[in-house]
Parts: sequence; structure tokens; C-alpha cells
Amino acid sequence: MLDLEEIRASIMADPDNQSYTEKGIQPLFQVDSRARIVIVGQAPGLKAQERSQLFADSSGERLRTWLDVDEERFYQSGQIAILPMDFYYPGKGKSGDLPPRKGFAPKWHPQLLDLLPEVELPLLIGQYAQEYYLKDRRKRTLTETVRAYEDYLPQYFPLVHPSPRNNIWQSKNPWFQVEVVSVLRDRVAKILAH
Repeated sequence: MLDLEEIRASIMADPDNQSYTEKGIQPLFQVDSRARIVIVGQAPGLKAQERSQLFADSSGERLRTWLDVDEERFYQSGQIAILPMDFYYPGKGKSGDLPPRKGFAPKWHPQLLDLLPEVELPLLIGQYAQEYYLKDRRKRTLTETVRAYEDYLPQYFPLVHPSPRNNIWQSKNPWFQVEVVSVLRDRVAKILAH
């Protein structure tokens, strides 16, 4: 099994990532062998890439509110890992950022997940993470999948993306904040307490 720095070097040496490596852009993920929770997100946004820190934006603020954790615990405790579906900003599309590159997660996630033996709760944020990890267990829509979150516990906890772009979705689906976020907070608190 490769260690973290060997995996990072392999990611940067991969021909598919050369355009980033040549510009001095590091792959963005957060892995610590003590992690109890792993957040599987989409791909870093431009701000995250520029700051070299995942969820260093309004999406991250909302996510930390959902989890009821502060920035220090989120970034420095070693208890929370973050594995986006792509470790690089994929670029701008017609209606927002481009999706994570296909084939990226299958290539790198298994190696990094091997370094996370203590994980008790993977959070699957957004359609790309749910599509990859839940496969045909997903419901017809992301809303239905998130609403049926109990069907995936304790193996996975599917969530909508915390982006401000989803404010309208959240206002149309008040059950999410009332039911799902309260269960999420409770599980996170119990896991991080020991």
C-alpha cells in the first residue's frame, strides 16, 4: 500500500493531470488516518483551488453549519477527510462549473480510502458522488435519494450540495433542514465525541 505522499506524487505525475502540475496546482483533498467522517464532494471550485483549501467558501460555511462543526475541527482535527470526485477545478461551463472528470474517482479514491481505516460515516454530497457510490441504489432524482437517506445508513449519508445555488431547492424542501440536518448533526456529534 502506498503512503499519502506517494499517492499525491502519483496523482501529480499522472498524464491526465499534467496541465495542472505544470502550472504548480496541487491536487486538493484532505486525508488523515484518524478521520471518522469522509466528505465525498464534487470537484474544487476556482476559489478553493486558488486558496488551496476545500470548502473555503459559502458552501463550506453552510456545510459546517449542517455538521455543527467549526473550522478548526473541520480542517485541523484530523477527524474529517475530504475526497472530491476530482481533485482539480474542472473549469467553467455554460451554467456553472464543469462536472468532475469521469474516471478520476475510480483511479484515486480506493487508494486514499485505504488510508482511512477509522471512517464511520461517508457523506455523499451531490449527484456525482451519489451516482458513483450508490450506483443503481439511487432513487429517480437527487431529491428522492436525499429524502430516503435512511435507506443508505449506516454505509452512506447522501446530501444535497451546500452551495448557495441550492437556496431555492432548500426553500422548496423544508423537510431537509428539519429532518435530515438534525439527524446528520446527531450522528456527527456521536462519531466525533469518541
